[in-house]
Amino acid sequence: MINDIKQYVNWFRHSSPYINTHRGKTFVLMLGGEAVASPNFDHIVHDIALLNSLGVRLVLVHGSRPQIETRLAQQGLRPQLHHHRRVTDAETLRCVIEAAASVRTEIEARLSMGLSNTPMHGARIRVVSGNFVTARPVGVDDGVDLGHTGEVRRVDSEAINQHLDQGNIVLLSHLGYSPTGEIFNLAVEDVATRTAISLNADKLLLFGADKGVLDSKQQLRSEVLTRKAERLVSSYLAGLEESDKPHTELSRNLLASVQACREGVNRCHLISYQEDGALITELFTREGSGTMVLQESYEQIRQASIEDVGGLLEMIQPMEEQGILVRRSRELLESEIERFTLVERDGAIIGCAALYPFAQEKTGELACVAISSGYRGGDRGDMLLQAVEKQARLQGLEQLFVLTTRTAHWFVERGFKEVPVGSLPTEKKSLYNLQRNSKVFAKPL
Repeated sequence: MINDIKQYVNWFRHSSPYINTHRGKTFVLMLGGEAVASPNFDHIVHDIALLNSLGVRLVLVHGSRPQIETRLAQQGLRPQLHHHRRVTDAETLRCVIEAAASVRTEIEARLSMGLSNTPMHGARIRVVSGNFVTARPVGVDDGVDLGHTGEVRRVDSEAINQHLDQGNIVLLSHLGYSPTGEIFNLAVEDVATRTAISLNADKLLLFGADKGVLDSKQQLRSEVLTRKAERLVSSYLAGLEESDKPHTELSRNLLASVQACREGVNRCHLISYQEDGALITELFTREGSGTMVLQESYEQIRQASIEDVGGLLEMIQPMEEQGILVRRSRELLESEIERFTLVERDGAIIGCAALYPFAQEKTGELACVAISSGYRGGDRGDMLLQAVEKQARLQGLEQLFVLTTRTAHWFVERGFKEVPVGSLPTEKKSLYNLQRNSKVFAKPL
């Protein structure tokens, strides 16, 4: 019990940087009809309420595919698809409107809860919905009239932002409206994507049945670049035996993520609506719970190889001459290159850090942390530190230590605390340079 409390307290403390980062940011959350019908939906609502209380600006976009299918079956109507889109005739549209209205009402009701024995107690959430999405008809495609099936023409971002500024949650459905007063059935992924782009949202979060993207070993991939996501979807589509077979939920969400990232959304997250706490875990822990999709960058963090020795020497030499870094010969770098993690930009090395493990003491030395002078101030040091910390945890290390003469404040700001030289591992203690008089800082992992 005591250990559980300590773990909770430790997690809560370490969540504060994420709380500070997310406050005031705009998140668009896409909830398909499957998510709303899930037994876990109450927990998702509780997590949405928590985000709202932490100052996150929230736009919810809901779908209702299974609810539409149920109503069509009740009316004895057969669903019609054309090129993966629902053909929405007049009879189908009535079912679509009924399903969308029922889902919207259910979400509003859940967000209105405030019982004293629930996480919603005292939340007082205001939910706003309306005609924020202007739509147009798809029209006739390959000779097939799609009727009231439409696509997003415009999102009223100004009106949505006004409501977000007032602390309201904005709720959008998959229905769009035309200037002529017509109603159109839209793909929920299209609405969520266009909304995130129009609002210049910081994140687009898409709920699905799957946790995210799995690799060839069926392990969850925490991060996927847009180019890779496009290849995954193309591979899936190429394998379809029937061209009109509906796309999988994952492929739709991946395509939506790619489009959003291409047009300015910084991060897209694929998370499971079946996993309790997936939203909170993804946003407030290092490990996350789903797959993050992000735009390709001409900067990347990667492990060093022998071919990088020349570029690494060139980058660290000025800092060695200033006495900031300990001098390293080419021969030493060549023998230790596998311990280095690099930041590469357009083929040039602009940052580095090294990890020297002391397995017996379950600790590791963080060394040679450096960012080229022209590229400081862009959180590259933080990204390097996170990459090294991840490596250290994978190696079973429980602590990092660093020796520094010039940049103590930087490490203190990131959770390191000064410790005596005597606390160093025995092997490292014997190599300590008294003339440099470096201060020692340590951080638990």
